[in-house]
Amino acid sequence: MICWDIALRSLAATALALALLAASGDTSAAQAARDSLSVLRVTVRADSLAVRDAFVRSRDVAARTSGDGVAVLMLTTGAHQVLVRKIGFRPETLTVAISPGVTSEREVTLTPVATDLDAILITSTRTERRVEDEPTRVEVLAREEIEEKLLMTPGDIAMMLNETSGLRVQTTSPSLGGASVRIQGLRGRYTQLLSDGLPLYGGQAGGLGLLQIPPMDLGQVEVIKGAATALYGSAALGGVINLISRRPAEEHEREILLNQTTRGGSDGLLWLSGPAASGWGYTLLAGAHRQSQTDLDDDGWTDLAGYQRGVVRPRMFWNSERGHSLFVTAGYTAEEREGGTLAGRVAPDGSPFPEALDTRRADAGVVARFLLGRSVLSVRASAMELQHQHLFGAVAENDRHRTGFGEVAMARSLERATLVAGVALQGDVYRADELLAFNYSFTTQSAFAQAEVDPTEWISMSASARVDAHSEYGTFVNPRLAVLLRAPNEWTARVSAGTGAFAPTPFTEETEVIGLTQIQPLRDVRAERATTYSFDAGGPAGPFELNATLFGSQVRRPLALVAVDTDPGLRLVSAAEPTRTTGGEVFARLSMHDVTVTASYAHVRSRELDLATGTRRDVPLTPRNTGGLVGMWEEEDRGRVGFEFYYTGRQSLDDNPFRAESRAYLIVGALVEWHVAWARVFLNAENIGNVRQTRFDSLVRPTPGRGGRWTTDAWTELSGRTFNGGMRLSF
Repeated sequence: MICWDIALRSLAATALALALLAASGDTSAAQAARDSLSVLRVTVRADSLAVRDAFVRSRDVAARTSGDGVAVLMLTTGAHQVLVRKIGFRPETLTVAISPGVTSEREVTLTPVATDLDAILITSTRTERRVEDEPTRVEVLAREEIEEKLLMTPGDIAMMLNETSGLRVQTTSPSLGGASVRIQGLRGRYTQLLSDGLPLYGGQAGGLGLLQIPPMDLGQVEVIKGAATALYGSAALGGVINLISRRPAEEHEREILLNQTTRGGSDGLLWLSGPAASGWGYTLLAGAHRQSQTDLDDDGWTDLAGYQRGVVRPRMFWNSERGHSLFVTAGYTAEEREGGTLAGRVAPDGSPFPEALDTRRADAGVVARFLLGRSVLSVRASAMELQHQHLFGAVAENDRHRTGFGEVAMARSLERATLVAGVALQGDVYRADELLAFNYSFTTQSAFAQAEVDPTEWISMSASARVDAHSEYGTFVNPRLAVLLRAPNEWTARVSAGTGAFAPTPFTEETEVIGLTQIQPLRDVRAERATTYSFDAGGPAGPFELNATLFGSQVRRPLALVAVDTDPGLRLVSAAEPTRTTGGEVFARLSMHDVTVTASYAHVRSRELDLATGTRRDVPLTPRNTGGLVGMWEEEDRGRVGFEFYYTGRQSLDDNPFRAESRAYLIVGALVEWHVAWARVFLNAENIGNVRQTRFDSLVRPTPGRGGRWTTDAWTELSGRTFNGGMRLSF
């Protein structure tokens, strides 16, 4: 209730500030300004017909078109940039010179476009709006940021996400390198990972998914923090990360990236794109990646998992002159990964304990949109099969995961509102060769609706609701509400709240490291339910961009691992007390000419019930304080030079024989890229201070822990100081 009170008070204060801004100013100056105003009449048409309810705006002066397609603005003398936009049409901008005492008239013709207005969207919102106009806060990693991280880790997206404010990539399997993404302190199983709005990595992304996705073919990454079940279904209780494909260029592009690290890692990537037949375009990504199995502290145990991986992903794009579009994607990943004890070495009990995981994943998806007058019909579908061969010492676990998804949605733009409705069906299947009691087949039938309303130019509201009928855990109804307030100085404030649901499976951060053989099959567990809320405000201040966020969540009946007397000795149960999380984030960006400096800070307090002691504790591996400072100089066609500092505070640890709380640490890195003719040469220094967990404690326990695990959790870097370098060739 305290955080709700803070959020409501902040919203009230923001509204008061907007009112004061509107009322402030010198009376005589305001009168003089009114005397110098002239009329601008803008007529908006499409296909020779008047367009009603289009936004026409110049700076802080705005109006909507009436039934005859006309909007009237009162503008001061001088040149003005006028923006005209309407859902379902491509925005247009015109320059108008206003003369004193003269009525100016302009006519604008809008072009219809197929707009993403369905439940799981390529642009991660239900209506085609700019990020700053969307009531639901969507944080975007643009192509420029992806390019920077591509030079640091060409083989995966883990670093790119870990260095995003509010996200933390947590190592879940130290021996094999598995990882999950925690959003604002919530555990990784609650994060839905999508590719172009499709669940190509399954209904619940596995811990190695992040480490098998090269960023070279990403156009941008969009993140929604907090319960997004109303938008994306039950797998999105904690939030959504949507990976948006890089679109084909108007001319043919061919790129090769070669990379080598000082820790025995190698990457080779091929990118092809360009136009095909009329209206068609294509892209192709192919990659080969290798890492040597490495033991940095010479204790016989793997600190860096060895792997060999191949990835291929072709995509096709089609856009018609009538506004229809089609997107088709397919992909295949094959990987062999090794960890645990090295060949000829043993665990502390004198026996070898090798770990391995072979992966084969195939997926395909399609998104089609049809413009029907002022409505948009969207159809999307995908299928994925993931095969695993696990080895935990002498125990083998082989399995298959399958996910099928289909959705149909219709959106229509009305006066001051956009309505969306649709239905979806998703199936998730798990089949284990050795552990048949864990097999499941879930189906979820869904219906969803959203209304987005703009009652005035300075306020927008979005209300969503989704009903999910789960074959195992029953029916969930989850609403989400978001409100956006705009000030004339381009500052905005948002408040949002929503509920979420999560259908439990046996795959958690703990079971990934020990396997399913060590736990009992799921029984008597209930769906996890959550309530999340957030408030944020921000905008430009000269060369600065500022934003601050308050957030909170409560997860009821969280799944937890406990020891039991029967064999196997571990069981997943629904905890009686909720996990509560509160916190805040601050972000600032300074942009001047070719230099950009960003600073971020996040504070997270997350508490849960410790089932072993019956008392509440900090959620393990959740630092209360994290921060980052990144500076980059970049000049097009010449190169870039950057630095970064990332601080991570102390973390509570669980079942660690060496310490109950981690140390705080600082990671420092630097990047140089230089353009030489048709090649770009780069050198990256990562973790210059050589922060490494095995410099403080052993990664290997003296005796096995819960489930027979030999390693502690990884609370900091395992690779230590690393340099990588290579080149990108364009031809």
